[in-house]
Amino acid sequence: MGMAVQTRFGAWNTIRMPQCSGDRNEGVNGGQSPAEEFAPLATKFQRRLFLGIGSASLVALGANFGGITSFLLGLAPQSGRNLKLDVLYPIAGYSRCVDTKEGFEFIYPANWVGDQTVLYRAAKKREMERSLDPPPLNVRRRSNMNEPVVAFGPPGSTGEVNVSVIVSPVVAPDFSIEAFGGPDEVGEAVVRSITGSGQRPDVKGTLIASSLREDSVRNAKYYQLEFRVESPSFRRHNVSVCCARGGRLFTLNAQAPESEWPRLKSDFYRIANSFNLTV
Repeated sequence: MGMAVQTRFGAWNTIRMPQCSGDRNEGVNGGQSPAEEFAPLATKFQRRLFLGIGSASLVALGANFGGITSFLLGLAPQSGRNLKLDVLYPIAGYSRCVDTKEGFEFIYPANWVGDQTVLYRAAKKREMERSLDPPPLNVRRRSNMNEPVVAFGPPGSTGEVNVSVIVSPVVAPDFSIEAFGGPDEVGEAVVRSITGSGQRPDVKGTLIASSLREDSVRNAKYYQLEFRVESPSFRRHNVSVCCARGGRLFTLNAQAPESEWPRLKSDFYRIANSFNLTV
């Protein structure tokens, strides 16, 4: 007599059971039927199957296969953002940039990529900092303190749409953003600096809005500015956030051509509202 059973690898094997004339009416192994005999094996197989499925689910969540993790986190986006999980997985279409060295963070569209020039410069800087050899004599320190420390934009774009952060040193370590005045005064000063205070008559700037956002936990104040810059060759819309801490001035700026502003304004507002100091 033969009986087919499924092994743990999923193949079907035939087990031959000897049969004597005296036990034709009895099951194998003391009267047990085949179903009773293999019941423990079936239970073990089911347990291993469920464990395998559970492990595969955890792997899928950890690796975000098929966007599973992002989808689940999107069901409660604020909770995931509070835990900073959007550093690893996009949540509701946004990823988080956290710069632990400079001490700031913000979110940006998940499909945007890092500016390759900025990333290359940062990688070279880290390589030199880790090196035990003295730096080459022909390598100079960064002379332009207005270079961004991070920058992101849509892949394959020309750079007209981007968000960047500049960290500039100031003389007084206890310097505060209020030293420049209120949000309106700072906004007008920023526009004048871009247009050259009238020295570039072909470039015009307009302050559209300004506001103050306060963080009582970190005792920080953020000036959010929205302005437009125009010339015969371009029209650009900007949203900026300025704040100061520990002798440094932080400036986040998101910019886009005026023609793209209606499509991107919700992204820009979200980016600006998410910018925070972490130190």
